[in-house]
Amino acid sequence: MHPNVTAVQDVLDSASARAGGDAPSRVRMLPDAVSTAVAAAAALNVEVGQIANSLIFDADGGPLLVLTSGAHRVDTTKVAALVGVSTLKRATPDFVRTHTGQPIGGVAPVAHPNPLHTLVDTALEQYDEVWAAGGIPHAVFPTTYAELIRITSGTPAEVA
Repeated sequence: MHPNVTAVQDVLDSASARAGGDAPSRVRMLPDAVSTAVAAAAALNVEVGQIANSLIFDADGGPLLVLTSGAHRVDTTKVAALVGVSTLKRATPDFVRTHTGQPIGGVAPVAHPNPLHTLVDTALEQYDEVWAAGGIPHAVFPTTYAELIRITSGTPAEVA
């Protein structure tokens, strides 16, 4: 298994992360890369809104992780005001890899070199099960909105 996937599963295990119900959250490998919410939803046969996109932003030079519903686009002006920064922009691939250790398209909400300030889109709360990336574009794991908040120490926020 890829080291990023192992690291994500280790975090999920140590946090006793749950998918829907009592099932433990387990990283699943997909046959093809799913680097977009639409591709992930199609591969998993779920609604696009159930995909928790892990988006890294450059917030005045520091990383901000926004876990947003695949059905939304992040309103950067709104989020910048919410977190109190003057500039919020999509991060470059190098910035993303530096702060997460993971490639764009596979960034998991956990298993980063250092904890990241994280916002969790409140739109994800409407789903009993949500899916997040598992550290590489071929890996995903099921979880819930509440678990995303818990395992990331994230802040619920309206980000769209």
